[in-house]
Amino acid sequence: MAHEIELKLALPKSAHAAFGRQPLLRNAADRQSVKLFNIYYDTPDLALRERGIALRLRREGERWLQTVKCASETRAGLSFRPEWETPYHGHFDFSPIDDAAVADWLGKKRIRERLLPVFETNFQRTLWRVETTNARLAVMLDKGWIVAAGRRESISEVEIELIEGNIDELFSLARTLAMHQPLVPVRQSKAERGYSLYKSVLPAPARARQVELDATVGPLKALQRIALSCLEHLQDNRIGAMVSDDPEYIHQMRVAARRLRAALRLFQPVLPAGFTDEILPALRAHMAVLGQARDLDVLLVEIAEPVLAAHPDDPQLAELIGVLTERRHEARQRVAELLGSPAFGRDQLLFLGRFHLLFSTSPEPSSGLPTLRSFAHERLQRLRRKVLKLAQRARSDDPVSLHTLRIAIKRLRYALEFFAPLAARKSVERTVAALAGLQDVFGQINDLVNANRLLSECAGSDERLSAAAQAIIANHEAREQELLARVPEALASLRELPLPRLRATHQP
Repeated sequence: MAHEIELKLALPKSAHAAFGRQPLLRNAADRQSVKLFNIYYDTPDLALRERGIALRLRREGERWLQTVKCASETRAGLSFRPEWETPYHGHFDFSPIDDAAVADWLGKKRIRERLLPVFETNFQRTLWRVETTNARLAVMLDKGWIVAAGRRESISEVEIELIEGNIDELFSLARTLAMHQPLVPVRQSKAERGYSLYKSVLPAPARARQVELDATVGPLKALQRIALSCLEHLQDNRIGAMVSDDPEYIHQMRVAARRLRAALRLFQPVLPAGFTDEILPALRAHMAVLGQARDLDVLLVEIAEPVLAAHPDDPQLAELIGVLTERRHEARQRVAELLGSPAFGRDQLLFLGRFHLLFSTSPEPSSGLPTLRSFAHERLQRLRRKVLKLAQRARSDDPVSLHTLRIAIKRLRYALEFFAPLAARKSVERTVAALAGLQDVFGQINDLVNANRLLSECAGSDERLSAAAQAIIANHEAREQELLARVPEALASLRELPLPRLRATHQP
């Protein structure tokens, strides 16, 4: 059995030639080019996929190879997984698999006799073998197609496999290759994409997933899992944010970035000195570009367009909304430029490398760090005290105080979501739902405050557009007053909101 450690990166087709001309690859120890045809097999009910097993036949020249891969740890583009590769002689042979459970399951009659092709991949692979002082690596550029159920999707990606040596060499090589090329980590494998195509799964914005945690892991391991989940959340929405008109993709990328920043703040006491020095500035830069587009999406869709729908014969409103639409288009173009840039790919590789290598530069939990339960308890109590302190200062006639409180509520909510596996599910859900409701009230107030500013900027010195901007604000005055009237009750409810009790041990 071999263990495959590889990093998967997206690369636009337009960058293929320039990628291959990089000095590091031109000076590689070896270069090969081969056409690979692969057939992936499963049962009609996709039992292999359900069990986390991939079965593939690959044609290389005149020979066929059988490969079995098992799902293992795949985190934000970097995968660690066992695989068994053997020659194929006209029938499947699972006897070389040295994992008895895998071999026995694949050999069952109800599995073996129901196997059929579900999708194919057909691509040209250019492979460079690169040797550094401390490692041997393979760099593979794949370009071609995935075909399933009469449909196909393009393949355009780079894989970097660590053959021998330290894993930090893999990230170092990736960052070097990304200096001038837009190489961005991606989570989905070719097999995952093939299954999605086979099942006709339509693209959709991805939301944050629950992180697997229990009380037996230390704070640093918890941060690693949380941070890598945030990076996956970013990755899963990147293409949609670049090409789709659905504003939810950009919103979800912004949420992912905020969650990552909140996690870094939450775990700051146990992080090594200087760990976030490069991460936070890059993260803030990404959030600024995403935030501009998101603010304009909210302004146009939730605030301005409903007013035009109520007054369709007002040409000044239509003209102002035209200006807003153009502003939003420009903001989305900046998002697409950022997400398709070499700088964004380098930043993502920086984040990914730092979190994967966290334990090589930091003490293990046994070296004096608190248990995760005690750490979570202290941090949640601290965040709750901060929320209550800001709630005492908040006033309905002071939008800045409400905005500051909203941010604190959001950080407490994220922390509860991160630590949710350590507490009773229903208790966490109740508290998170209550915080989300409060956050929504203060968020709508903040949206209306921002709308006033953005509308004034868009109207500029044009009196007609300024009048249209005021008309939009006036149409929302009743809603704003209703929201402000709810503030005292919302502030009072915070004082009564309990934190869930954390368990001493993990319970499923």
